Amino acid sequence: MQKPYNEIILETSTLGIKFAFHTKESGSTPLHWHEETEILYPLNGESDVRIDGVSYRLKNKQLMVIDSQKIHSTHHYGEQSMFLCIHITKKALEWYFPKIQDCQIWCCPDTIPDTLFADYLKMNQYLQRVTELYITDSPVFLLESEGLVLQLLSCLLVHFSSDAAPLLSATDKLAIERIRKVIQYVESHYTEPVSLEDAAGLLGIGKEYFCRFFKKNMGISFLRYVNQVRASHIYQDLIHTDLAIAEIMEKNGFTNQKLSNRTFKELYGCTPSKIRKSIPPVATHFS
Repeated sequence: MQKPYNEIILETSTLGIKFAFHTKESGSTPLHWHEETEILYPLNGESDVRIDGVSYRLKNKQLMVIDSQKIHSTHHYGEQSMFLCIHITKKALEWYFPKIQDCQIWCCPDTIPDTLFADYLKMNQYLQRVTELYITDSPVFLLESEGLVLQLLSCLLVHFSSDAAPLLSATDKLAIERIRKVIQYVESHYTEPVSLEDAAGLLGIGKEYFCRFFKKNMGISFLRYVNQVRASHIYQDLIHTDLAIAEIMEKNGFTNQKLSNRTFKELYGCTPSKIRKSIPPVATHFS
């Protein structure tokens, strides 16, 4: 199967900057985190982004920054949501700004003060230019786009960052580390049978306490989260492989087809077969 237009990712440069243009069906991406700082810029439609348990609305042509190691999820509205996604590895930019890894960046359209609106607008214009360079297939796309992202990052560090993360209590720090450990475990083992006992044992706590702890910090039950992760991988296999749907479900850890279909529909608003049928035969880029 030819790689569909809904995921176009360019390789990470030596500056630690990676560009990706995505089109996603309506639905959700499960809670996750990554080491890179992520910049989201919707090209159409609206999405809800949940960061550390709080939901924010992300509208067309309004950028949002999700800093490194922030637990987050997204829910996209409309039949297809198109957006530019940029990942920035802070460590790769230490030569330019030695304290960059000590900076916590926060930039969300819901919380921009009037005094910083002009700076926020300028950063959005940078990303609009990146999109135009991509659409026109400019031969200097990477060269000019990286320059624009560096200017954007400079603005973020000057106007939208603090010198260090807010002080957390020892209890909060432990909870964050535990959640990250569980997320990493699920991502490594979702194709296998994963039980509450396994997850609780990973943290060295009892099963009942683990259930309360996970629901409090993630907003959903552990087993529902595991199934959402499996469904998100099913989605990727549907668009990137020619495997039969039943084979994909089994490959990604589902043994119950009814549960698989129900979880998939909760996330994407339709059945796996509809996703498979919607894949275009050739790659195109946004218009």
